[in-house]
Amino acid sequence: SRTYLRVNFVQRMMQTQICLLVLQALHGVAIFSTFYRVEGFSSVASLHSKRTKCVMDVSSLIVSKMHTSADILLDEEILSEQEDKDDLSDLTTVDTMEVKRRLLDLLPRMMGTDEEFRMVEAYVNTLEERYTPVQTLDFLNLAMSGDWQLLFSTNLAGLPRPNFRLRELYQRIEANHFNGTISNQATWDLAEDGSTFDASGTFTIKCSYSINQGARMVVDLDDHVLELAKGSKVPKDIESLVGLLHRAIPKEMFDPNEHAMDTTYLDGDLRIVRMTGPRLEGVRDIFIRRGSMDVNPM
Repeated sequence: SRTYLRVNFVQRMMQTQICLLVLQALHGVAIFSTFYRVEGFSSVASLHSKRTKCVMDVSSLIVSKMHTSADILLDEEILSEQEDKDDLSDLTTVDTMEVKRRLLDLLPRMMGTDEEFRMVEAYVNTLEERYTPVQTLDFLNLAMSGDWQLLFSTNLAGLPRPNFRLRELYQRIEANHFNGTISNQATWDLAEDGSTFDASGTFTIKCSYSINQGARMVVDLDDHVLELAKGSKVPKDIESLVGLLHRAIPKEMFDPNEHAMDTTYLDGDLRIVRMTGPRLEGVRDIFIRRGSMDVNPM
C-alpha cells in the first residue's frame, strides 16, 4: 500500500542517516548528507507489493555515490599544486613585478610545505637573476636605509612556544658612506605562568658594518640590549627569556659576527640579502620596508 511504502521509505532514509553518522564517527571525516537517487530505486514499490523486503546496501551507496570532505579537499589540493606548477613553469615570460607580487602574496600565508619552499626559491632566484645592482654608493645607502621588517628566512628552525611569542622583528639600517649601523629589534611577549602574557618588551641586537667589496656589508656584533615595556612584569628568569629569544630569532640576526651580507635584490619596498661566512653561508633573508604592506599570516 502507499502508506506502507511511505513509512518504509522514511525508515530506509533514517537507516542511511544513521550509517552515515556511524561512518563519520569511525573515520573522523565529515560526510555530506546529500542523497543521490539509486539506480532501480523506483522498483521498490513493485517489490513491496509482492511482500518482498528490499534492503538498501548503504555501504555501496556511500562508496559509489557519496563524496567526503576529505575527497573534495584532496581534489582542491591537487588543483592548487597543479596551478603552482603552472605558475613556476613559465616564470621566464612573467614580468618582474608580477613575480614580486606572487612572492609577497605567498610568504605571509605559508604553511611550511615543500612545495611552498620550492615556489619561494623559484621566485627569489628569478628576482635575483634579473636584478641590476645599484651602481653608486650614495644611491645604495639611500635605497637601503630605514626600517625593514623580516618576512622570511631560510634559517628559521625554532618551534613555536605556547608561553612566548615574537610580535615583530625588523632591521634598521643607518648608513654613513662606507660605514653604518644595523639594529635588529624583536618585540616579544612572555607568559611565565603559562597563561597570561604579562611580561613584554624589546630585544635589540646592535651591529656595525663596513662596505669593502661592491655592496657587501661586513657585519660586527656590538651588543645585545633587553628592555621591558612600560607596565611590564619583570621576568623571574632572564636567562631563560634570552634563550627563548635566541631560538626564535634567526641566527644571522642574533649573532652575525664573522659574516657579511650581500644585497641580491633591492627596490623601494623589497630587499633580499644573502649571508656569506663560516656558519651561515647561503642563508637568505627577505625583508619588506616597514609599513609598506600589511602582513596578515593565515
